[in-house]
Amino acid sequence: MQKIEGKVWNFGKDIDTDLIIAARYLNTSNPQELAKHVMEDADPTFVSKMTPGDIIVADENFGCGSSREHAPIALKAAGVAAVIAPTFARIFYRNAFNMGLPIFELPESLEIKEGESVSIDMDAGTITNTTNGKVYNFIPIPPFMQELISSGGLMNYAQVEIASGETK
Repeated sequence: MQKIEGKVWNFGKDIDTDLIIAARYLNTSNPQELAKHVMEDADPTFVSKMTPGDIIVADENFGCGSSREHAPIALKAAGVAAVIAPTFARIFYRNAFNMGLPIFELPESLEIKEGESVSIDMDAGTITNTTNGKVYNFIPIPPFMQELISSGGLMNYAQVEIASGETK
């Protein structure tokens, strides 16, 4: 599959979808517009500090709250390369894969500190803290979900399936 490398930004426990993208911005579904406000209520300066390819590392229950697809869309459009957390809200988990945003369940996520860098090897199932060399094994991603990420999300996956005339 692929490797993802980036600088870490830490967020806490129970980061809900309203913290990821506030309801006041949901009058649009334009990804670039949503990206301007991602994580604004959790850290008002996040968008100005982060660079495309950076990685969010959070505590448990990331993406709880409403089922809005805008949350993973905003993260991906802002350039967040991946999210790592011990657990994700189930609806956010599925929405992230449907939108092509890689997310990784890692019980030890809190050991990875803001400003450190990580490398995620999706084939090996590992996350390496390249700042201190520690290697972690993330909870395996089901093969179909891996296909969704490789395709860039459910819509891209479906377009390829339809064009090929094959369905699984």
